[in-house]
Amino acid sequence: MELPQGTLTAGCLFQTVWNFRSGNEPDWAIKDYDVFYFDANDLSWEAEDAVIQKAREMLGDLADKVEIRNQARVHLWYQQKFGSACPPLAGVEDGIGRYLIACTQFGISIGSGEVYAPDGFDDMWNGALRINPTNPQTDLFLRKCEDYKARWPWLSVAP
Repeated sequence: MELPQGTLTAGCLFQTVWNFRSGNEPDWAIKDYDVFYFDANDLSWEAEDAVIQKAREMLGDLADKVEIRNQARVHLWYQQKFGSACPPLAGVEDGIGRYLIACTQFGISIGSGEVYAPDGFDDMWNGALRINPTNPQTDLFLRKCEDYKARWPWLSVAP
């Protein structure tokens, strides 16, 4: 689709690692596959939806498991969805950088295969869930930790 800054990110990556560590099938309990891109030329929902619809056509049966979001638009809807403001983002890495749990900040560029993991992989591999200091929303962080621990009980919430 040639999405600008197109990046596969979120649960489909780190949860695959946790599934491997747990002896589960790679896609066990993975709810969706997130694709971020960044296009500041048109911040309308219609432009983003056109990309989503094009992906639906290309992906066929897989389309229901793929969630595509333009990170240039996040600041327009973030507060309504999550209850706190989000500044305009400058790129896909900024969007990944807003994840509530530090070890989940992970993305793979669709075009180049480059990996973005600002906190490395140790906490992800060891299941250490630490709050992201750049997005310290404690209530949301703890809820997300509970959800993850329900599926992967060996995870731990780090101080």
